[in-house]
Amino acid sequence: MPRHVAIIMDGNGRWAKKRFLPRFAGHRRGVETVREVVRYCLEHGIRYLTLFAFSSENWRRPADEVSLLMQLFVKALQQEVEKLADNGVQLKVIGDLSRFDPEMRELIRLSEEKTAQNDRLTMTVAANYGGRWDILQAANRLALAHPEKAGHWEEDDLAPFLSMNYAPEPDLFIRTGGEERISNFLLWQLAYTEFYFTKTLWPEFRSAAIAEAVLSYQQRERRFGRTSEQLVGAGQNSASAGDAPATIKGRSLKVQIDA
Repeated sequence: MPRHVAIIMDGNGRWAKKRFLPRFAGHRRGVETVREVVRYCLEHGIRYLTLFAFSSENWRRPADEVSLLMQLFVKALQQEVEKLADNGVQLKVIGDLSRFDPEMRELIRLSEEKTAQNDRLTMTVAANYGGRWDILQAANRLALAHPEKAGHWEEDDLAPFLSMNYAPEPDLFIRTGGEERISNFLLWQLAYTEFYFTKTLWPEFRSAAIAEAVLSYQQRERRFGRTSEQLVGAGQNSASAGDAPATIKGRSLKVQIDA
């Protein structure tokens, strides 16, 4: 079972369009899918769930849609935080929150505070987040913290300053909606992650769909640069250690983002 699953929740607008509904109806239906995926993670022992809710590029969308997305985010926080707290879910929000209004930032702070002691599942919501932004802000903070090491920094020096320094790197990355790219999401953290792309639209991505993604992950051999023979000698099994094929609805796509 993967320890950490990261998801790009794509397809809300297309789901609504197919039903002659406004795009916002798809986003609202997508919140129900989040509930079901959280429930699946709790039931199957997945410890970290990271959801790409709003990218730094999404500000380019029509102003009315952005406004409705912000309202939905606020409403979801207000309605769901008690349930998260009661079910042992810790909520974290990552991204450049400076573009949100003070009331929303305070709501985020209070929601994180209310769930801070929970440890069954850590659910991270990426809002106004971009992978390039994350690496850049980490580099800037590292430079301020350790100017004496300028020009001699290593990976381990940067990692503590990344937004998700509290979580292991994702084991499984899922993107719904049929697109096959990572769209500036967790660029640093996805280096050895297994990719799974599905044409299923996010509002339709229910328990059976995530179970299919997890099964695909479990059938892979994660090598992290080593050979299969080395893994056998070390006693490691499939899905335990990366450059396996990512399964997309019965076909195979070779995905490798690490040398």
